[in-house]
Amino acid sequence: MSITIKDVEHVANLARLELSDEEKDKFTEQLNAILKYAEKLNSLDTENVEPTSHVLPITNVTREDITHDSLPIEKVLLNAPDEEDGQIKVPAVLE
Repeated sequence: MSITIKDVEHVANLARLELSDEEKDKFTEQLNAILKYAEKLNSLDTENVEPTSHVLPITNVTREDITHDSLPIEKVLLNAPDEEDGQIKVPAVLE
């Protein structure tokens, strides 16, 4: 299986990309190189290799999602540069 310039043009059209002739040639060459490498991988004997989603035995380290009480508003406002009516006052960004 190989990719032709027409295939690249079709995908570019679907993605609404405008490619120059030089880019079409470049992407056709790169996609064919990827397919050639994938064919090479298909020739490997993987019959005794167990499927895995990751090559390293890494697991996510996450804490349990436990709700806590919020800080009291007075304590939060101590770090605010300015406050008004119990809210943090910031400079206007829109006129």
